Amino acid sequence: MDNFNQTTVKSFILLGLSSIPHLQAIYFLLFLIIYAITLSGNVLLIVVVRIDSHLHTPMYFFLSNLSVVDICFSSTIVPKILVTTLSKDKTISFLGCASQMYFSLALGATECIILAVMAYDRYVAICNPLRYQVVMNKKLCVCLAAFSWTVSFLNSIIHATLTFQLPYCKSLHVNHFFCEMPPLFKLSCRDTLFNEVAVYISGGIIALCSFLLTMVSYFRIITTILKIRTSKGRYKAFSTCASHLTVVSLYYGTIMFMYLRPRHSYSPDRDRAISILYTVVTPMLNPIIYSIRNKDVKGTLTKKFSRNEKH
Repeated sequence: MDNFNQTTVKSFILLGLSSIPHLQAIYFLLFLIIYAITLSGNVLLIVVVRIDSHLHTPMYFFLSNLSVVDICFSSTIVPKILVTTLSKDKTISFLGCASQMYFSLALGATECIILAVMAYDRYVAICNPLRYQVVMNKKLCVCLAAFSWTVSFLNSIIHATLTFQLPYCKSLHVNHFFCEMPPLFKLSCRDTLFNEVAVYISGGIIALCSFLLTMVSYFRIITTILKIRTSKGRYKAFSTCASHLTVVSLYYGTIMFMYLRPRHSYSPDRDRAISILYTVVTPMLNPIIYSIRNKDVKGTLTKKFSRNEKH
């Protein structure tokens, strides 16, 4: 491979999803549809929660935060995928690459913590229903949301700084569809063990701790649900949590596979597929799983459309 002086690195080249023309057209159309569904679904959820005072509860407050994260997360990555998929120019500036990695990492970590907070919210609602309003008060909800955003963005500053101080002298071709740490580490001519250890530490603190908090919450939830005498009551409680548990399993599983694994197990093709799941697919599924199946959201939409038809 050609060698490059770090001082001359002004841009990288994203190799993208495929170099086959007809596959590029299919990928472009597919990702465009997914992005449109992601934006419309998440914006709709935010609007519905905003206009219906009955939905001004902790659960929907955190759902709105999650929707904002998903809109920003998807918008950080998908538009660039669409451009590089059809365009012959697949370059991304050094600053653009750094910004993309910074925001995607920060938003990904925010989603991890928000999902854990939502699990705790469900735990309090199901296991301590009489104390729910006292425990999950407005001040605590705002503090938990602020903590999720602040910790994640501060953590991302550390990784973005460490990553883009590396000398990129092996190649400028990023074998991925966006700027992510593992493929960027492969381009450096310096040993990236320190960077990888930093990823393991922050991943352990944020992703693993969030996952464990979520699992503990759901263990307590399931234990409580099994004590419910009526099958109707058990079904109602399980259905409330099933959607969240589905998203959690998909998101945490892919995130931890990508960042908490041995350095020698990197595989470009497999990792692209894994990255698509948590950067593109999950932001689309979240509003569908959480809201379209939710009778409160559907009720608000039905009332709104009924009023519009009468007028």
